[in-house]
Amino acid sequence: MQELLVVAKGESELGIWPHMANRHGLIAGATGTGKTVTLRVLAEHFSRIGVPVFMADVKGDLASMALAGGENPKIEERVKQLGLDGFQYAASPVTFWDIDGAQGHPVRVTVSDMGPMLFSRLLNLNDTQAGVMTIVFKVADDNGWLLLDLKDLRAILQYAAEHAGEIKGRYGNVSPASVGAIQRGLLGLEQQGADKLFGEPALDLSDFVQTDAQGRGVINILAADKLVSEPLVYSTLLLWMMSELFESLPEVGDPEKPKLVFFFDEAHLLFDGAPKALLDKIEQVVRLIRSKGVGIYFVTQNPMDVPDTVLGQMGNRVQHALRAFTPKDQKAVRAAAQTFRANPKLDVEETINQLGVGEALVSFLDEKGIPNIVERAWIYPPHSKLGTLDPAQRQQMIRSSVVFGAYEKAIDRESAYELLKSRAEQAAEAAQSKPVEPKQPAPPPVIRGRTTREAPSAFESIATSAARAMASQAGRSLVRGMLGSLLGGSRRRSSSIW
Repeated sequence: MQELLVVAKGESELGIWPHMANRHGLIAGATGTGKTVTLRVLAEHFSRIGVPVFMADVKGDLASMALAGGENPKIEERVKQLGLDGFQYAASPVTFWDIDGAQGHPVRVTVSDMGPMLFSRLLNLNDTQAGVMTIVFKVADDNGWLLLDLKDLRAILQYAAEHAGEIKGRYGNVSPASVGAIQRGLLGLEQQGADKLFGEPALDLSDFVQTDAQGRGVINILAADKLVSEPLVYSTLLLWMMSELFESLPEVGDPEKPKLVFFFDEAHLLFDGAPKALLDKIEQVVRLIRSKGVGIYFVTQNPMDVPDTVLGQMGNRVQHALRAFTPKDQKAVRAAAQTFRANPKLDVEETINQLGVGEALVSFLDEKGIPNIVERAWIYPPHSKLGTLDPAQRQQMIRSSVVFGAYEKAIDRESAYELLKSRAEQAAEAAQSKPVEPKQPAPPPVIRGRTTREAPSAFESIATSAARAMASQAGRSLVRGMLGSLLGGSRRRSSSIW
């Protein structure tokens, strides 16, 4: 018989059934109302039953989950208030990740894996520019030119601009203005330091799905206190992770417990300004990833931050206090109240304004997947340490991690930049070595209605031959997934824990 993962206590104990944890969830509430503690408690529960977790640490206070709590007056007061006999402090197994590689194992993704749709989102391109980005990726795919880092993307953009006439007939128009706008966007990414995100060795998400020697799920924590200041980079990276999990995991139906729980903090950043096409894809991923055994939990200030099509799939909900100071705030409170199954004993709309810190309106799915009526309850205290983690302790944990050494050293193998550079150098050498032929009189025009045509130059013949050889050897069209990420790329490991 499954154990209820008790998260809060009102008139009764309220918790999530493990086999319902992949039906997704929402943690909402104003700043300082207790969302982070709720996230901690849920993550500790999942880890304890052997379910790995991913979360982004946007405030820098989640890393301390690696240490056991203790001597905290607020925690001890809550333990006494709820009558939690036998409560013990405990640490959780943690793996740290960081784009910069300073606070965790480096996180990298190749440009090819991210795909044109997510890259267009990352650069905030308009429809015309996004179309050019799609063409550029297609040209690279068809020629077998790997796009691993930003210099590869710059090289293929330059190639597309120089060969716009050839590309237009097969793929569509590539305007210099759009290429210039994309190049400027890439320059902005580099100035933000986001160029460190792209390259190899690329992150293998199977490394998120680990358990320790005691069978507890590892909690993967991405250092995002700096990253979240670049909202498009932050949200696009996490969206790529979600889509990559969806594309790589097999169907498992309704497992007894999730294979992974993915917490998306500051979830409003994912949806702010996203075009409808991308929102439709996000909704589709969230809807279908449940059958892959992945639970998605959005953490945000207001339920209205999440589109209705996505919000309707959030079966497990914890609503902390909202403050209604303006008409817009009051509208948000009413909207939040309407998302719960009504409780005749409780005025939800009024209660949302009265909740204290650590108190919430809670509604989880029952054993049959039916939402329970909403109850007012106090969130259980976490077992791990509150606060920050000492940098020296963090570094020690990074070095003792099972994945230490797998991502620390960057690799720069031959890809689009090197291939196109070599191609240009060979063409230049061929042009310099071409013998100078004496001028010949112009040939007579072709009669009987035929049009005149000049014979190709030696350089054109060499270029055409090289292009055909490259196409015949490596010109397969790479398969891309729902959000444009590659499927079955060469970086995939031969063995998988999926």
